[in-house]
Amino acid sequence: MAAPCWLALPVAALAAVMLWSPGGSAAGHIEDQAEQFFRSGHTNNWAVLVCTSRFWFNYRHVANTLSVYRSVKRLGIPDSHIVLMLADDMACNARNPKPATVFSHKNMELNVYGDDVEVDYRSYEVTVENFLRVLTGRVPPSTPRSKRLLSDDRSNILIYMTGHGGNGFLKFQDSEEITNIELADAFEQMWQKRRYNELLFIIDTCQGASMYERFYSPNIMALASSQVGEDSLSHQPDPAIGVHLMDRYTFYVLEFLEEINPASQTNMKDLFQVCPKSLCVSTPGHRTDLFQRDPKHVLITDFFGSVRKVEITTETISLQQASPVVESSNEEHEMVEEPIDPLKYAEQLPVAQIIHQKPKPKDWHPPGGFILGLWSLIVMVFFKTYGIKHMKFIF
Repeated sequence: MAAPCWLALPVAALAAVMLWSPGGSAAGHIEDQAEQFFRSGHTNNWAVLVCTSRFWFNYRHVANTLSVYRSVKRLGIPDSHIVLMLADDMACNARNPKPATVFSHKNMELNVYGDDVEVDYRSYEVTVENFLRVLTGRVPPSTPRSKRLLSDDRSNILIYMTGHGGNGFLKFQDSEEITNIELADAFEQMWQKRRYNELLFIIDTCQGASMYERFYSPNIMALASSQVGEDSLSHQPDPAIGVHLMDRYTFYVLEFLEEINPASQTNMKDLFQVCPKSLCVSTPGHRTDLFQRDPKHVLITDFFGSVRKVEITTETISLQQASPVVESSNEEHEMVEEPIDPLKYAEQLPVAQIIHQKPKPKDWHPPGGFILGLWSLIVMVFFKTYGIKHMKFIF
């Protein structure tokens, strides 16, 4: 019975040392901080943005996708974590009166194409097969990193799709379609392969709610621009180019996102209310039964922003610049501290103000042949009234 006593003594002493040791308490504090940081469940963000339409009259679908692309980049998701799929290049279309530009508002102030757009899949690369391969990771070994979704079980993924659809399907380039069953099975493969932590699915198309009816995988939140049997309507017609510039649902979602910054506490419940039927004409829908967290506790930046390993505080922090100390043998000079403005996020492009601006008035020019036609009309009226015999009084 003596052996257990001798064993118990070192164990008790070791425990006492750990409790009273400064290093032990510091380690416990670090562990608590790490647990607090990882409590959200995700450490990185990804976005898959897909425009499935071709041809000039579908200009608005390209503008939809590029506008979402611009918003997620502004909120911190880098190009290396964005897979952008555009079926057609409207910027270089022969009908575009302003080449190398795509605008999302009729005042033509904001070019969403920009100078730093990185399109990963373009033209005929935007297919159902390639889209499903991106989601499930079943890509050929030769596929470059920019065309891969390198997510893991700590990734929050935003998937945005826009195009023409119907009850239970979404068309790709008017040549093929993906069904809601195929999409649901792809998400299930992603879950089984631990390719996401939480997933936000947004679709802007006719009868969009039918696309998330078959979802059955956990941790998926879905939003759609219209219910089954409803059309998703366009917005911002521009007579100068003859097409609409955006769809209604995406327009109001982006207007909402322009008020968001990386430190915003706005939640997903607010996003559900951005486009009521009075604005969208259609009835937007959402599905949250597969999602484990309450939407009002899910921040917008959990999907549209990027995880940053920083501590955000509401207290004002002033940084003082180190000033050189001037030595004086005669007298001591007191250093005067100048007030420094508190730190804040850099001001982004004021798109919210641009959206509410009125279109600039354009200079009016008579159409070709207008002046000649006007003179012809005057001459005809003259001859009809006075006849040829009165011509001698004029000339």
